[in-house]
Amino acid sequence: MDHVGDTVPITELLDERRHLLEVAHWMLGNRVAAESVLNDAYQRWYALSGPERARVATPRAWLAQTVGGICLGRLAVPDGNGPAPDTGERGGAELRGEVGAVLEGALDSLSPAERAAFVLNDVAGMAPCTVAGVVGQSGPDSAALVDRARRSLRARRAEPTPRHRQDEIAGSVRQACSDEDADRLAALLAPDATVVYDGGGRIRALTRPVNGSAQVARSLLTLLARHPRTTLDTHSVNGRTGLVARYDDQAAAVITLDIAGSRVVQVWVMLNPDKLRSWNQPRS
Repeated sequence: MDHVGDTVPITELLDERRHLLEVAHWMLGNRVAAESVLNDAYQRWYALSGPERARVATPRAWLAQTVGGICLGRLAVPDGNGPAPDTGERGGAELRGEVGAVLEGALDSLSPAERAAFVLNDVAGMAPCTVAGVVGQSGPDSAALVDRARRSLRARRAEPTPRHRQDEIAGSVRQACSDEDADRLAALLAPDATVVYDGGGRIRALTRPVNGSAQVARSLLTLLARHPRTTLDTHSVNGRTGLVARYDDQAAAVITLDIAGSRVVQVWVMLNPDKLRSWNQPRS
């Protein structure tokens, strides 16, 4: 059979590969890891039969979806750590112009699903229904992931809160939780604040975010209800002041606070025992 008509211009092939590499790079933050993802994606493409490939209307979109799925899987590894950030020379000027180089570090603050949804939707321009399929969510839930990611990134790009002020706010949040003062805690939160719980399927935890300052406050106070065997302390978490809840001296929850101005805009609660393992290593 003559397949000359299926030939694709080399410029299109190279542009496709560069686009896919940039998507993987933004999702994983590491050029070497991104190259590995592309190799896996193209292997899956060639693992399709001829008729299966012929039924793919837009190979570039199929490959982008595949790249997104592979990256999401790698971001969601049990220890919660993706590949180390690439500090070498970075390509993708077009992508940097679209998103802004300042967001590269901020992307690390997102959950794997949020990072995937944001990059695939806002950076790769993938159709919302396709993004939903990659992150394994319904259309509305996928849209909510993208919205939360945008809000978190906007907060990171806002006027930075001085470190001493972040420490003060984190301390006030801890005190309000310890005092079980819902009104005081709600006042420390932005009106549209969100809390996300990551149980990783290893502990019974909320699977959907809680939105709104009053609702977030009640949710946190329920989780952190006082008990003789529990403590709540401020602690450095990912280079910022966060909270660590301990039960019988074992870290049971690590809480990260995203602060913009004088309010907490996002709360991330890590409950997954696998991801808390490093917090519970015996001290030498």
